[in-house]
Amino acid sequence: MTSDMHSGRLSTLAAAWVVARRDFTAILLSRTFFFFLLGPLFPVIVGGLAGSLSQRVDGTAQRPAIGVAMTAQDAAAMLDARDALAARLGEDLPPLVPARRTETGEHLAPAVLLRQSTGRWAAVLSGTPAAPVLTGPPERVERWRGAVAMIAAQARDGRPLAWPAVRLEPTASGDLDNRRDRLRTAQGAQTLLFLLTMMLAGMVLSNLVEEKANKIIEVLAAAIPMEAVFLGKLFAMLGVSLVGIAAWGGVGGALVLAAQSALPQLPAPAVGWPLLIALGVVYFSMAYLLLGSVFLAIGAMAATVREVQTLSMPVTMLQLLVFFFASYAMTVPGSATEIAAILVPFSSPFAMLARAAQAPQLLPHLGAVLWQALWVAVLVRLGSGLFRRRVMKSGPQGTGRRLRFGRRRRESGRARAGG
Repeated sequence: MTSDMHSGRLSTLAAAWVVARRDFTAILLSRTFFFFLLGPLFPVIVGGLAGSLSQRVDGTAQRPAIGVAMTAQDAAAMLDARDALAARLGEDLPPLVPARRTETGEHLAPAVLLRQSTGRWAAVLSGTPAAPVLTGPPERVERWRGAVAMIAAQARDGRPLAWPAVRLEPTASGDLDNRRDRLRTAQGAQTLLFLLTMMLAGMVLSNLVEEKANKIIEVLAAAIPMEAVFLGKLFAMLGVSLVGIAAWGGVGGALVLAAQSALPQLPAPAVGWPLLIALGVVYFSMAYLLLGSVFLAIGAMAATVREVQTLSMPVTMLQLLVFFFASYAMTVPGSATEIAAILVPFSSPFAMLARAAQAPQLLPHLGAVLWQALWVAVLVRLGSGLFRRRVMKSGPQGTGRRLRFGRRRRESGRARAGG
């Protein structure tokens, strides 16, 4: 049996599991977590409603039309010509609407028709197809001059123009096109990873500061190794973050299915969408653990909330610079800049996720994940040591000494009882 088992203490991993399970359950079952989930959904829901409303307004709004004040035969020829051209050119041509006639069957003057149209027409077309006259605001008639001339030329001939058939010879996309398309996917994946990391990593710091103020952290540190406390809190907050991302992803997936073709389509990544999503989860976990380790060290150095804000601001700004560095490295694959971005632990998750979207090789990702995990262990070790030196000396003088003395007394009592 090991010495930990003789003394009744848990191992580091077992103690970390206890802390992680305690924090994960406490946060997940709290009412605060429900509102935390709703926070990012409100802007998405409001944006979706605003977009659908604007589309409805655009759909119901009447397009500016031209009133046709010609004889019945010429007006019919102009409308038929417009429809024939629209079938070929699309709906970019202005709509034509027959103008209202008087009781005698004649048209009023174009200027009078414009005043009486109550917004139905933006201009009035009079004359004949051979000599059309367009009356209206200067900017309107200037913009519509070419379209009206084309419609009039079509109507004057009396039959559809002969449109030649165009033979299409599509070519396969070149390497440059594929690289450019995948670069868009890589940029989107990097941006999403950065936003999620920055939005969720701060939970580790807030949780640590709260328990530090309540002296709970000191009690935990007196009972179990400090590394176990740090590991437990990191993985508990990572689990909570993954639950939140799963909830947001479900809502986002439903919105994507509802919007369908209305959303822009990202090109498929080099490794395929399933593998890119899986690697995205892995690299988010590593980025979260790396940044969370730094935030835990900040919590060890800060005694008040104001100090936390002061110390965390430079880290946030540096993380933004790291993101820009990884984004630049993404544009020069295979260069020394990309290799440097992969080796720097804080930019490595972003650089490798972009690499997954651009290159199909999978073996480099295994090495990158192991490299990032090594740095997580180093940062947790450094942060826990810093916490042990600073926090265990906080509070009334001798608090840490009394906790350690009490722990030794409990251990010696259990040893005597076991003997």
